[in-house]
Amino acid sequence: MNSNELSRFSGKSVAIGLSGGVDSSLALALLHEAGARVSGLTMKIWRAGAVSVIPEAGDACYGPGEEEDIEACAQLCRSLGVPYQVVDLSEEYEKRILSYFKDEYRAGRTPNPCVRCNRDMKFGFMLEKARAAGADFEYFGTGHYARIMDRQGITMLRKAVDEPKDQTYFLYRLPPAVLQKVIFPLGGITKVEARELARRYGLTMAEKPESQDFVSGGYSALFDSEEPGDIVDETGKVLGRHNGIVHYTIGQRRGLGIGGGTPLYVAGLDAPRNRVIVSDDTSLFATGLEGSDALLHDPRMTGSPFRAQVRIRQNHRPAAATITINGNQAMLAFDQSQRAVAPGQSAVFYDDEGFVLGGCIIDRGTGLPGKPD
Repeated sequence: MNSNELSRFSGKSVAIGLSGGVDSSLALALLHEAGARVSGLTMKIWRAGAVSVIPEAGDACYGPGEEEDIEACAQLCRSLGVPYQVVDLSEEYEKRILSYFKDEYRAGRTPNPCVRCNRDMKFGFMLEKARAAGADFEYFGTGHYARIMDRQGITMLRKAVDEPKDQTYFLYRLPPAVLQKVIFPLGGITKVEARELARRYGLTMAEKPESQDFVSGGYSALFDSEEPGDIVDETGKVLGRHNGIVHYTIGQRRGLGIGGGTPLYVAGLDAPRNRVIVSDDTSLFATGLEGSDALLHDPRMTGSPFRAQVRIRQNHRPAAATITINGNQAMLAFDQSQRAVAPGQSAVFYDDEGFVLGGCIIDRGTGLPGKPD
């Protein structure tokens, strides 16, 4: 958004979700300058004792460094003279995010905690609890790189101008009714421009590095000792041992400990038999996928197949596909085979203009494996 677009929120009450990073801090500063009656909100999700191993301190969503981030947010709000509230969601986070994450990995799937956290926590419980505690705001803003636009009477997500930083993949489950009261001030600028603006505003977070994972030091800290098992090829031949299937995901090559000969990759996770299945790269390509928990933001699209560009993970180059939705089930047929379709991840549907049409949770890749077309 540019200054003219932000000016329409002058006099409006806007709560800003603050994480302690440069993007959310800049979102607050921009709306404050535009004349909005801003306040800061932070969800507290870390609780000592929630996990058996304390994660390393670092720039991540979950970990003991949270207290430092909260203090940085409080200092920012004090400097601007705006209200600030911390919402304790540690119990909800453990039930909705950590438990889901661990259960999915133990089932041989690759979870996506950021998708669920945005829907359930940041745009759900945090706003509900803040209002219940007396916070009064009409709009909610964040530092996400995404745009919100009305199209044919429906409020929809659209990719950010800075496509490499675009975060619509993690937000695709937010319905139009929620988006109508959401503001993404950074969707129309690049990350480079955001840092320049942060320096201009004198924000102490301007040089802070971006979070690299949702758990400080990596997610191994979330798991107790896991049961070792066999690493096998597609015929069942034992090639080595693993230290728990939670440490592996589809398409992974590093850390297998079975070097030599043809490069091998994780092709499947057999949770019932506690096995990691490996194969060569060609077996990782699928011609389509099946998914569940499917949604479309425009109800007029239901009932017949449609074309879309599909991301099967955040950094995946969108691939053209034909999509059929039946109830909450989705079937996708790619124009060209796609590599490493991982059950548990999201497949997000876009049109050619970058609007988010909907998405689903991947259950399995389909079609005979083979080299990409």
